[in-house]
Amino acid sequence: MNDQPSAATPGKEPEEELHWLALRLVPGLGNRLAKRLVDTLGSATDVFRASSSELESLRVPSHVIRNLSTGTVFEGAIREVEQARQLGIRLLTIREADYPPLLKEIFDPPLVLYVRGELALLRAPAVAVVGTRRTTPYGRAMAERLAADLASRGLVIISGLARGVDAVAHRATLDIGGKTVAVLGNGADVIYPSENKKLFDRIVEQGAIVSEFPLGSFPAPQNFPIRNRIISGLSLGVVVVEAAQHSGALITARLAMEQNREVFAIPGSLTNPCSWGPHVLIKQGAKLVQDWQDVVEELPAEVRQQLFASSDATKPPEGASLFAESLSEQERAIYNLLKVEEAIHLDEILDALPQLSSSEVLVSLLELEFKNLVRQLPGKNFVKIF
Repeated sequence: MNDQPSAATPGKEPEEELHWLALRLVPGLGNRLAKRLVDTLGSATDVFRASSSELESLRVPSHVIRNLSTGTVFEGAIREVEQARQLGIRLLTIREADYPPLLKEIFDPPLVLYVRGELALLRAPAVAVVGTRRTTPYGRAMAERLAADLASRGLVIISGLARGVDAVAHRATLDIGGKTVAVLGNGADVIYPSENKKLFDRIVEQGAIVSEFPLGSFPAPQNFPIRNRIISGLSLGVVVVEAAQHSGALITARLAMEQNREVFAIPGSLTNPCSWGPHVLIKQGAKLVQDWQDVVEELPAEVRQQLFASSDATKPPEGASLFAESLSEQERAIYNLLKVEEAIHLDEILDALPQLSSSEVLVSLLELEFKNLVRQLPGKNFVKIF
């Protein structure tokens, strides 16, 4: 095949980066086929250097082989690299160490991500907050409260920068000094909707903008279901605030289920059409959410430990409203005995606290459950939530 050009990019292998981007631009070559070729042949560069017969043996369609052999995509790839550099956009390929590990697990991860802002946020514990563009005052209030509460506990809030719930979640997160990631259905240099320009700029400064679409890509309707898999793929769980019957937020929730992510839903009024989606999700097994604790308690133990770590492992984080001084002496003794990462049986608690009767321990455990500090698991086992 033809010799391919190269371009200089500081901090990484420029030729390989260029070939990854060129792969993304080859007509007819999807993410899954491109990744299979790279895995088989060794690198993106090797895909372009492979002979036509070698590609045929790997069951590559003939029209894709022709598109690979012409090398015309490299002109566009070189322009794309230069434009991204001028805009301060990082091109992140799937084989780089900075590529989000959760996103790499999904069925068809993007080969290349365009990232503006804080790259490290893509690897941080995150929850997506999504919903309708036509929010009610109740939906806006719930999205704002939940996003702010989760962000203040150290979670990154992910959404799609659309009107409605998305914009509310981003803005509420930024307003309390939290971190947020906006995943776009267009190029990372295109602001859509235009009314969110100030919000877009704030996210670039205090968070991150992410897209898999080439620079300049128009926000075509078919792009948004495609980008939704990235919203769920970057997240530990997805919270649906309001969503009508055909809302794109329900696509994100379905993708989250397929990706083995947690799905949460905030209930609403039975007379509100935007409550249809959350109520259906709850019927299908999504967790009903009343406050931020309902979300955090479903996250992996290591994530909860990371979020609520303190110098004293037995002392709650300073300032957290959950750990008010109202805990009784018995409740505090039991709470300090429990662990986040490992369930403890009731008998172990009784053995460790011989001064308390079984009824006193059971009453205290029940009080701690009511306060969302402890969860009971099957077999009389108990685990600390925070």
